[in-house]
Amino acid sequence: MAVPARTCGASWPGPVRTVRPWPGRGPRPCPDPRGPASGPARLLFLLLPPLLLLPLLTAPGASAYSFPQQHTMQHWARRLEQEIDGVMRIFGGVQQLREIYKDNRNLFEVQENEPQKLVEKVAGDIESLLDRKVQALKRLADAAENFQKAHRWQDNIKEEDIMYYDAKADAELDDPESEDMERGSKTSALRLDFIEDPNFKNKVNYSYTAVQIPTDIYKGSTVILNELNWTEALENVFIENRRQDPTLLWQVFGSATGVTRYYPATPWRAPKKIDLYDVRRRPWYIQGASSPKDMVIIVDVSGSVSGLTLKLMKTSVCEMLDTLSDDDYVNVASFNEKAQPVSCFTHLVQANVRNKKVFKEAVQGMVAKGTTGYKAGFEYAFDQLQNSNITRANCNKMIMMFTDGGEDRVQDVFEKYNWPNRTVRVFTFSVGQHNYDVTPLQWMACTNKGYYFEIPSIGAIRINTQEYLDVLGRPMVLAGKDAKQVQWTNVYEDALGLGLVVTGTLPVFNLTQDGPGEKKNQLILGVMGIDVALNDIKRLTPNYTLGANGYVFAIDLNGYVLLHPNLKPQTTNFREPVTLDFLDAELEDENKEEIRRSMIDGDKGHKQIRTLVKSLDERYIDEVIRNYTWVPIRSTNYSLGLVLPPYSTYYLQANLSDQILQVKYFEFLLPSSFESEGHVFIAPREYCKDLNASDNNTEFLKNFIELMEKVTPDSKQCNNFLLHNLILDTGITQQLVERVWRDQDLNTYSLLAVFAATDGGITRVFPNKAAEDWTENPEPFNASFYRRSLDNHGYIFKPPHQDSLLRPLELENDTVGVLVSTAVELSLGRRTLRPAVVGVKLDLEAWAEKFKVLASNRTHQDQPQKCGPSSHCEMDCEVNNEDLLCVLIDDGGFLVLSNQNHQWDQVGRFFSEVDANLMLALYNNSFYTRKESYDYQAACAPQPPGNLGAAPRGVFVPTIADFLNLAWWTSAAAWSLFQQLLYGLIYHSWFQADPAEAEGSPETRESSCVMKQTQYYFGSVNASYNAIIDCGNCSRLFHAQRLTNTNLLFVVAEKPLCSQCEAGRLLQKETHSDGPEQCELVQRPRYRRGPHICFDYNATEDTSDCGRGASFPPSLGVLVSLQLLLLLGLPPRPQPQVHSFAASRHL
Repeated sequence: MAVPARTCGASWPGPVRTVRPWPGRGPRPCPDPRGPASGPARLLFLLLPPLLLLPLLTAPGASAYSFPQQHTMQHWARRLEQEIDGVMRIFGGVQQLREIYKDNRNLFEVQENEPQKLVEKVAGDIESLLDRKVQALKRLADAAENFQKAHRWQDNIKEEDIMYYDAKADAELDDPESEDMERGSKTSALRLDFIEDPNFKNKVNYSYTAVQIPTDIYKGSTVILNELNWTEALENVFIENRRQDPTLLWQVFGSATGVTRYYPATPWRAPKKIDLYDVRRRPWYIQGASSPKDMVIIVDVSGSVSGLTLKLMKTSVCEMLDTLSDDDYVNVASFNEKAQPVSCFTHLVQANVRNKKVFKEAVQGMVAKGTTGYKAGFEYAFDQLQNSNITRANCNKMIMMFTDGGEDRVQDVFEKYNWPNRTVRVFTFSVGQHNYDVTPLQWMACTNKGYYFEIPSIGAIRINTQEYLDVLGRPMVLAGKDAKQVQWTNVYEDALGLGLVVTGTLPVFNLTQDGPGEKKNQLILGVMGIDVALNDIKRLTPNYTLGANGYVFAIDLNGYVLLHPNLKPQTTNFREPVTLDFLDAELEDENKEEIRRSMIDGDKGHKQIRTLVKSLDERYIDEVIRNYTWVPIRSTNYSLGLVLPPYSTYYLQANLSDQILQVKYFEFLLPSSFESEGHVFIAPREYCKDLNASDNNTEFLKNFIELMEKVTPDSKQCNNFLLHNLILDTGITQQLVERVWRDQDLNTYSLLAVFAATDGGITRVFPNKAAEDWTENPEPFNASFYRRSLDNHGYIFKPPHQDSLLRPLELENDTVGVLVSTAVELSLGRRTLRPAVVGVKLDLEAWAEKFKVLASNRTHQDQPQKCGPSSHCEMDCEVNNEDLLCVLIDDGGFLVLSNQNHQWDQVGRFFSEVDANLMLALYNNSFYTRKESYDYQAACAPQPPGNLGAAPRGVFVPTIADFLNLAWWTSAAAWSLFQQLLYGLIYHSWFQADPAEAEGSPETRESSCVMKQTQYYFGSVNASYNAIIDCGNCSRLFHAQRLTNTNLLFVVAEKPLCSQCEAGRLLQKETHSDGPEQCELVQRPRYRRGPHICFDYNATEDTSDCGRGASFPPSLGVLVSLQLLLLLGLPPRPQPQVHSFAASRHL
C-alpha cells in the first residue's frame, strides 16, 4: 500500500495522527483535519505542560504505573550505549589491531591511489585492447571486399559444389523431420572435431569457420550458394588474425543475405523450438549497417483493412521496431481520415527497449474503420520529422507506410514537404491479399528515394521489414573510405554463450561495377564484427587496490554502462542489447547527472560528492562521500570513470621478503590450526593461474593449500600482490587471536563468536565451532557488513535476514545471532586508511534478556522493581513488558531486539511487519526517510499464456469452389496459405507468439522485468523525541531516540490496545512494477549524444532500384505438397524463398 507524503492536511490511512506535546522537539504537528470539535481531551494534551502530561498517561489496567519520563528513557539509552561500547572494546579488539599493524610496520608499505593517473592508465589499456581488435577488423573488411570483387558469379552453382561446415547440421541430422533429412542433403557438409576452450566457454575448431543460415532462407538458392562460395576465402584471414592476436574471440561476417560465417567453428546453440536467429536483426549488425535513423511509421487503419490484413500490419510494425537500436528515434501513428499516434508518445522518442514495448502494446489496440486518407498520414509523418524542438537522431529520415492499397499518390504533400531535396525517404508496404493497383505505392517510394515491398503473408514479414537497411546503406557505400569507421556497440548477450560482450563493427561494401565506365555497385555486403568480452575489459581495471567500495565504470554516448559493479542482468534477451543507464545503476542525483553529461561529452573531470548508495544486499541506504574521476577512452565512444571513497586513497601492500615468516604465517591457514586460532575463510580470488576455483570455501582453501605446496608466493604464475597480502593478513589476524580473543570467555557476555575481516581477503571467525553457522560471504568485498562498516562510523548492527514470506527464525541451539561490526581506522603519519573490520556475534536470546534489564529501573544486582498499589512508579521494559513495548530497530527499519518474547523469532524483519502502527508513526515523525528506485535487471517468472486457442485465428480458409478452381491453385492466395501454415509452426498463436520463445527459451524460463525497490534510512531527527499516536479513544504514547555511535534507534511505546490503531502498512519488500511512466519520462529525456558520423546522402546515389513487388510463383512440387497438406492436414516443410531484392546482389 502506498503511503502518502508527509504533508499537513494529507489524509493518512486510518486515524493515525501525531501530537508534539514537548516544545522544540521534532517536526511541527499538522493541524487536526477534524477541527476543534474533536473533543476537549485533545485540547488538554496541547495545553498541559510536559511535566504534568506524562503522569496522566498511564497504562490502562496498571494504574500504579506511569509511562516512563523522558530523562528515564535517556538514561536507559545511555546504559545500552555503554554496554555495547564496552563489549566491543573488550572483544572487538579495534585498538589492539591498530597496535598489531603498527608493530608489523616493516612488513608492508602504504601505497597511494592517484585517481587521475589510475583512470588514464586504465583508459589507455582499454584503448590498446580495442585497437588490436580494430586492426583485425580492418584486415577482414578489406579482404572481404577484395574477395567479393574478384568472385565470378555462377548462375548454375549447385549445392554439391560447396564445402562448408553447417553449424546447425548436427542438430538437423538429429531431427528426422528436418529439411535436409526430408529432401536428402545435397551439400558437401563437413563433419568436424571440437575441443573445449574456456576462453569461448564452448567447444571450438580452430581450423575451420562455421556457417549459420536462418531457417526461413533456402540454403540451396543461387544467391546463398554464391555467398558461401566467395566468403570461404575469409577462413584464412580469420586464422591469420588469431595468429597475430591469440586473445581474439569470435570473428564474424554477417552478410546482408542473412548468411553468418564465424570463426572459430563451433556447433550452433540449437534451440528446443524453431531457430529464428537472423544476423541482420542482431544489435551489432543493425548498428554497423546504417547511420542513425529518425523513423515515423504510419499504418492504414481504414475500413478495408481488417481481419488477417490488420494482423499482418500489427506484426509487421512490431518486427520493424526490432530493427531499430538505441541510436534511433521513432514514432508510430495510425491513419484513416485523420492521423493520430497509437501511443501516448506525441513526438519522436528514442527506440530503446522500454519505449518499443509501449509501441508494441499500443499497436495491438489498433482498430480498422473509416476511409483511407494518405494525405493525413503523410502530413502527420512529415510534421513529426520537422519538429526540431526535441532530441532526435538528426541523420537518416524516413517514413514507413503500411497499407492494403489505394489510388491517391498525394503528390502535393511530397511537393510541399520533401521536394526537391528529398531528404526524407519513403518506404511503402503493400500488406495482405488484394487486387488493388500497387502502382501508386511504387511511385511514392520511387520518387522519394525509398523502396516498395509486398507483404502478402506472415512468411514475408521478417525479410521485408529489414531490407530497408540496404537502401540506407547506399550513402555509406558511396562514401567509400570515409564511411569505413569502426563503431563499438552497446553491451549485449552473445548468441554463442560468451556472455556479455561489446562488438566492434565495420561495414563491408560491394566494390563491383555493372560494367566498364558504369556506376559502381551501391549495395552493402554486410557487417564485419569482432567480439570483446566484458570480463576481458574488467581484467584491465584494478580490482583490490581500490578497496571494497571503490570501483571503475564506463559508459557510452547513450549513458549506458559498459562496466559497472551493478551491471548484473539476471536474465538477458539476446534479441535486445543490455541497456542499463548510469543513473539507474546508481541512485540518481544532480551531481551524478552532471558527471554523466560531462562523460558523454568526452570531457575529463573530477568531483567529490555526497551521495546515497545501496548496500550490497539492497536492504539499506547509506549517505557517503565519493570522489569521481573520469576521462574519455580515445578512438571509442566510451568514457571511463573511477569512484573512490576518501578512506581508499591509500592501501597496504605486503612486503614479505622473509620466507621463514611466509611459512610461519601460511601455517595459520592450515585447518589443523583452526581449533586454537579460529576458522579462516579466504576470499575466492584469482591468486594463481593454476588455482582451481570452487564455490565451497573449504574446498577452495584445500585447492589453495595444495597449490602453495608446489609454488611460492613469488611465483610468476601467481598474483604476488594478492598472495602477499593474504598471507600477511593471516598472520595479523592470528596475532589478534593471541592478544585478545583466546583468553576471553565469550559466554560471559553472551557472544556466539568474534571475527575479523581484512582487505587482504581473510575472514577469521573465533572459536572454530562458530564457523559452522557463519553465513557471510567469504569475500569481504562482497559482504554487506564489511562494506557498510567501512562507510559508517561506529558500530553497525546486522540482524539475520528474514523474508516476510518465510517462516520465522528457529531459536535452537543458540545459533541465531546479530552481527555487530566496526571498521579499523589506521593512521600512519598523515595517511589514513581502513584495512580491516572487526566485530562480534551476539546471542540473540541472551541479549534480548539483557536488553530488558538495561532498559529497566534496576541495576544488574538489583531485583526487579516492585510497585505497590498505593504508589506510582514508572513502567520499564522488564517488569511491564505486558504493557510496554521496547525495541531496537536498525537504520533500515529492521527489528534487532525486543522485550517481547513472542517477537524474538521476528528479528530481522522490517518493523512494519511487526508493528505497522508504530513504524508509520516513526516515518511520519522523520525518524526514517524513504528512498524508492527501480531495478531494471530483475528476473520474473513467466506469465501464464493467455488466449491461446487450438487453431490459428483470422486465417483465410478456401471454399470448396476454390479447391475446384484450377486458377486458385496458381494464385497468390494459395501460396500465402501455404506460408501461413508454415509460419504457424513457428508462431504458435500466429502474431502473438513471443519471438524469444520461438528461439528456444523454455516455457518456464524467467523473463526480464522491472522491480520497484524501497529502502528506509535514518531521517533528520537525531535527538530524543516523544509523541502520541492518536487512535481516537485509545492513543499510544511512544519515545524514540538514536543510540550514539551505532545504527540503532531505541523505541519505547505503549502496546496497542485496540484495533482502531491499525494503520496503513509501510512496504519495504521488492515489488513488481512497470517502472516509471514512460509517457512522462519521454517529456524530459536524459542527455545523450548520437554517433559522430552520419551518412544519409550522396549526390551520386542511384535510386532507380526501388522495388518491383515481384512475388515468387510456387513450383509444381509446392502445389502438390500444398494439395496434400490441405487434404491430409499434415504440417508443411519450408520451401525455397528468396526475396527479389536479395537476388540483385550479384549485379
